[in-house]
Formats: sequence, C-alpha cells, structure tokens
Amino acid sequence: MNWYLDAWKNYFNFDGRSRRQAYWMFVLFNLIAFLIIGGIDGAIGTGGLLSSIYGLAVFIPGLALAVRRLHDIGKSGWWFLIGFIPLVGLIILIVFFVTDSQPGSNAYGPNPKGA
Repeated sequence: MNWYLDAWKNYFNFDGRSRRQAYWMFVLFNLIAFLIIGGIDGAIGTGGLLSSIYGLAVFIPGLALAVRRLHDIGKSGWWFLIGFIPLVGLIILIVFFVTDSQPGSNAYGPNPKGA
C-alpha cells in the first residue's frame, strides 16, 4: 500500500528514479482497484463511469512513475513513447520495466535502492 501512496505523493514528479518494485506494486494495486470498481460499475449499472473516472485520476501518477522507472535504468522518459508502436513497443516497455536498476548514481539521481 505504501508504494501506491508514494506514487500519489509524487503526482507530478517526473524527476528522479523509482524502483522496479514501486512500479509493479502500483500496477498491481491499480489492476485490483479496476477489477473492484468494474464490479461496482456492473452492479449499479453506471456503464463504466466509475472506472473511467478512476482511470483518469491515476493516469498522471502512473505516467510519472513510469518515467521515473525509465530513469532508474538510465533511459530518458521519452522512451515511454515507444509504447505507441503496436505490439513491439509494448514488449520493449515491459522489458525496460522489468530491468534491474542501474547501479550507483546516474544522470537522473542516486540509486533508490541505496546501494
């Protein structure tokens, strides 16, 4: 839960680095939240309105966390745009997001692992 709250605390923070665990815990929590909210949407018949509102709310913190995750492996945040290439771009992004942190400091700051 702390990983999820940390992403919200850094809502517009596109600087620095974020650990792999922080990114994937945020993704996992959002997946669970979308499933729950989707179930509520279906039960009360809002046609996905609640899910859409939640999706809009988490878009910026998710984008900022993804950029900080790319910074952690030494890539520019602009690499996120490769995801717009159908299929191949998504696969490349997933590989980037599962890659371990670049050891030591890099151009984007100190290693968040503290190692």
